[in-house]
Parts: sequence; structure tokens; C-alpha cells
Amino acid sequence: MRGFSFHTSLTTMKRIAIQGFQGSFHDIAAHQYFGGEQIQLIYCSTFEQVYENIRRDPTVIGMTAIENTIAGSLLHNYELLRASDATVVGEHKLHIEHCICCLPDDDWTDITEVHSHPVALAQCNAFLANHPQIKAVEAEDTAGSAEYISKYKCHGMAAICNASAARLYGLKVLQDQIQDNKHNYTRFLVVCNPNKADFLRPLEQTDKASLVFHVAHEEGSLSKVLTILSFYGINLTKIQSLPVIGCEWEYLFYVDLTFDSLTRYRQSIDAIIPLTRSLRILGEYIGK
Repeated sequence: MRGFSFHTSLTTMKRIAIQGFQGSFHDIAAHQYFGGEQIQLIYCSTFEQVYENIRRDPTVIGMTAIENTIAGSLLHNYELLRASDATVVGEHKLHIEHCICCLPDDDWTDITEVHSHPVALAQCNAFLANHPQIKAVEAEDTAGSAEYISKYKCHGMAAICNASAARLYGLKVLQDQIQDNKHNYTRFLVVCNPNKADFLRPLEQTDKASLVFHVAHEEGSLSKVLTILSFYGINLTKIQSLPVIGCEWEYLFYVDLTFDSLTRYRQSIDAIIPLTRSLRILGEYIGK
């Protein structure tokens, strides 16, 4: 799945804000999604900075991870999306493959520490358990760990990252494919200023939507919403709950829906709004 460029009045260069460094999984995902297009990446240390770039410059597009098949949902990123004014215009699923790499003149016997993002470390638990002599150290980014080792010539230190990042920073791959599960995928969302959404996806072709809604803490309140969605032929592909701060036992429900008819989907939204305390459409896009 890749992005769309329907309006020639826009500049051909797209500016994409991502969390991470050059060679990171966000970097790889952005190049795959916008394959064949001219893009300029804005590298951010945090996901907050991604949304801040969109807020400051409405032409900036963001790309953020939202869930992983092993680590699960990135709950903080759901909250950042909800709190922002951004809208989802696309998604991309990336196969996550990890390697362990180090300086070219180091070897297994030299390595005492391995640095990487905590999610990447968690995805390589079995590998790390088989190498108890290597201390796992959490860092901001996978590719950023590789860049740091290369830049500061950190002997005895390794990074867990994608093999392409290791090559980018001139590091030696000690072992590739070290992730615990070979069916390891991360789903990314493409987000932008709502006023730019129609430039990035053809609305009439959308078949997926992301919503967040709040229902009362009453018997059957959620099931009523789900029943109506089912009546309209809407397929619920994901549901994620997060507590409403300050309201005991009340929850926000983040859901992903797929549909065959945009009209039926719109009718279903109109039907469930009276059953919710609040509802926001986070985005409508073409599902992958």
C-alpha cells in the first residue's frame, strides 16, 4: 500500500515526520509507503515531536507506529493521536527483522552490552536469554543505537536494529533474524492535517476507518454499539480500551472498522452517535 498524489498543484516533495533516525523502522516504512515519490524525512526523537511538526506546519505528514503483532498496541500513541488534530489517511504494515551488530573489528567475545529500543529488546527475549553475558540497555531508537556506536567507536557495544541500518552505519552484522517470532509485523498510521487529507487519499475508495468513542458505564452500553455496527455490515477488526482519567470504570474505545459501502458506514456512524457520550472519527482510509 502506498500513498496517493492526486493534485498536481501540490509540491512533488512530501515532508514526512517520523520517530527515529535514518535507517529506523519508521524510515523503512515511510520509504515503502511513499515508494516512487520524492520525500524528505524529518527525524524526531519522540512521537510527541511528530505531532508537533504537523501542528506547526500543516503540510507535514506524520508516520507513527500504532501496534505490533508481538508487543501489542502502543497505547501512548493512541492517546497522542486522539489529543491531536491530525487525521489518519493511510496505514502500512512492515515485517520487522532484527539483527545484532557491532564495530567491524569487534566480535562476539568483545561484546558486553547491546543497546536498542525497549520494544526491539522485548522482541528478542529468547536471543538475549541465550547470551546472558551481554547486558541489554534500553535506548531511544534501534537505528540510533547503531549510529551512536559507529559515531563514537564504541568497542564492546552492540546494537539491535535492522540489517539495513547496520550497513548504513558501517557496522558488522554478527547475526541476523534474531527476533523471537519470524511473523513479526508493525502497523504504522499515516497522519496529517485534516485540511490536507483529501490530497493524500481518495475518499470514495476508502474501506477502513479508525474511531474513538466513550460510552456510559451502564449494562450493555458497548454491546449496543457493536450490535448496530454489525447490523450495517461493518466489520470490527480491532478494539482497544483505555480508561477515562477521572471517571472510574469508564473507558475510551479505539476501534478499527472495515466496510464495503461508504454510505452504509456513514449510516452506521449516525446510528451509534446517540449511544455514545462522545465519538470522533480518527480517520478514513484505504486498508492494507
